[in-house]
Amino acid sequence: MNTRKFIRIVIIILIISLSYFLFLKLNEKKTAELESLNKDSNELKDKNELSNESYNSNIIKDVKYFSIDEKGNSYNIDATIGEIDFNNSDIIFLTNVRATIKLVDSNKININSDYGKYNIKNHETIFTKNVIVNYLDNVITGEYLDFSLIKNLLIVSKDVIYKNSTNILKADVLKMNIQTKDTKIFMYNDLQKVNIQSIK
Repeated sequence: MNTRKFIRIVIIILIISLSYFLFLKLNEKKTAELESLNKDSNELKDKNELSNESYNSNIIKDVKYFSIDEKGNSYNIDATIGEIDFNNSDIIFLTNVRATIKLVDSNKININSDYGKYNIKNHETIFTKNVIVNYLDNVITGEYLDFSLIKNLLIVSKDVIYKNSTNILKADVLKMNIQTKDTKIFMYNDLQKVNIQSIK
């Protein structure tokens, strides 16, 4: 083999080696850039998710609502936690609920429950779980209470116990007109009777 051929072979090998080395370096750089982009993208995604969570947060602490009708009857309701319904912004779900109904020329009615569902437009409220109603010397307990200030109606149902100074009544439903205090206590099944116990 002559010297010229040998030099050509060496130059070709050097060119191939340099090309391969440059290819590897460029590939490493591209991989590093892609990883960096992915990392940035993931961080941005995480930030966006956190931002969305903050934006979409519908929890409110220490909720208070007050309303008064044209007759002067007032309704005050508060809760430790409120959660706005995304499907209907007029609805708020409540936890640890306390409400006071003050009627003109009548005694106030206090209501407590574990949970509630309040409509901020028409003030209709559903109280659920461990419902307690107090007015004068009367105490009504149950698991569900549907209240409407517009209709002057308060309906307690499920494991209803009505207690006053003389009697204890157990029934399925208690329906009361809060304006007149006219009260109906009954069972769903007509064949069953309201349980009445006298307090001596």
